[in-house]
Amino acid sequence: MAIVKKRLGDLLVENGIISQEQLEEALVEQRKSKRKLGDLLISQGYITEQQLIEVLEFQLGIPHVSLFKYQIDPAITQIIPESMAKRYQVLPFMKEGGKLMVAMADPLDYFAIEDLRMSTGFRIEPAISTRDELQRAIARHYGMRDSMSQMMGELPSQEEIEETEITDEDSPIVRLVNQMIQQAVQLRASDIHVDPGENNLAIRYRIDGTLRTERLIPKQMQGFITARLKIMARLNIAERRLPQDGRIKMQFEYKMVDIRVSSLPTMHGEKIVLRLLDLSTGVKSVDLLGFSDGNVEAFKEMIGKPYGILLITGPTGSGKTTTLYSALNQLNEESVNIITVEDPVEYQLEGINQVHVNPAIGLTFAAGLRSILRQDPNIVMVGEIRDTETAAIAIRASLTGHLVLSTLHTNDAISTISRLRDMGVEPYLIASSLIGVVSQRLVRKICTDCKETYVPSQQESIMLGKYGLKREVLHRGRGCGSCNTTGYRGRIAIHEVLTIDDHLRQLITNSASVEELRVAAKERGLVQLMEDGFLKVSQGLTTLQEVLRETVSH
Repeated sequence: MAIVKKRLGDLLVENGIISQEQLEEALVEQRKSKRKLGDLLISQGYITEQQLIEVLEFQLGIPHVSLFKYQIDPAITQIIPESMAKRYQVLPFMKEGGKLMVAMADPLDYFAIEDLRMSTGFRIEPAISTRDELQRAIARHYGMRDSMSQMMGELPSQEEIEETEITDEDSPIVRLVNQMIQQAVQLRASDIHVDPGENNLAIRYRIDGTLRTERLIPKQMQGFITARLKIMARLNIAERRLPQDGRIKMQFEYKMVDIRVSSLPTMHGEKIVLRLLDLSTGVKSVDLLGFSDGNVEAFKEMIGKPYGILLITGPTGSGKTTTLYSALNQLNEESVNIITVEDPVEYQLEGINQVHVNPAIGLTFAAGLRSILRQDPNIVMVGEIRDTETAAIAIRASLTGHLVLSTLHTNDAISTISRLRDMGVEPYLIASSLIGVVSQRLVRKICTDCKETYVPSQQESIMLGKYGLKREVLHRGRGCGSCNTTGYRGRIAIHEVLTIDDHLRQLITNSASVEELRVAAKERGLVQLMEDGFLKVSQGLTTLQEVLRETVSH
């Protein structure tokens, strides 16, 4: 297929997708950043990736390919070296005689096409694929294959292992571990689990809150991989009987990734979990946390108070720390002294004094909080209220002119009050100090690339109708390469924002039951978790199944 050599910018202007002024502005930025024009226009919000694909498909006749539908022969991927595939973001997926079909993120990259033709000897037939799907496919089809096969061929015995095997950057073990982490970054995984079994080692990735096994590695490689990860995290490589915690900082494709490492002895060896934090994304603005209009105003009003305590609640992995950091980022001004005590410090914020908890030397949350109150702070953030002592100090700090932000593990906003009572905090202290409570969960977002409408069932209509939400159609993800056929891509928070007013303070002081408090809060307009979730369902952001999965048991 011959491609008419048209420039992408001209095509987009001709089709009315962008204006000439937007193109010129993007071209000026392109000369500065050296980025591809398509990527730049997408990042600036002038076009979507789907619009780009449609223009190239319909105007130039370049086919759009969904790579997840193909069973790609490993022999075909070997035609193009891994380094070249990653450099040009391409993947060969079919071969017919002297023609090689290649999926590309930018099929107008004629230099790449010519380079591929010269290096392979094949006539290159480009097809367009979304960048995310292409990155996943490259990671999946190249992945750890070469290093693993090389390792298996060169594998020494456990007794013969030398330090260079796990420290030399060119050794197969080091490359294998680097590729494992790089693949997780490309797939936007939040965690990597290295799980030892009786007969193999499972590498599992948590993506959008769901854990899945990426591959199984032979058992004899377990010791080498564990040793390499422990060296990277500066852990004691000889200690295999006690849990250890460490940290790794790595850079992949201009992205700085901070990795928290935790090892735990199990029956079949040490299990290692790596939590990935993408430092390049930075801290989100409060307006980008997924709050509804009413909730975001209530939240901003609460963090704008000069003193009192605000609690963010929810289970582990519900985005509490992200919400706290966003609040601190908004409050961070030259005129205020902000000090945090955290375990661990996840993101480093400029202009904020952050203290890392270290129980081994007696620096607990309570001890750290006591010390920082002598440092003349305006705003204090306590990573988590875990015990009565920390709760008591935090409450008293909020009564002495400090704004205190912290987290607590409770099912909903109202039950936070009974949890504080159970921890031994007097009701009158809770009533005097508590500004408000935000309870939150994370639900998966519908993939924008395969989003489709459907007519809701009678049961779905009844459930939405209870909250006054009537919709003729709802949305769901069909499943595509961009979302790994799940129908979901990314996550969004659902919230329950409880503001404590005078009436609720009186009820708390009188030790009212949770049910009495809930009724009073609803009368004052409390939007519960499920209700906020259903609102996001009606807006086409997520599905009923996701909201029910996160809220129905609560």
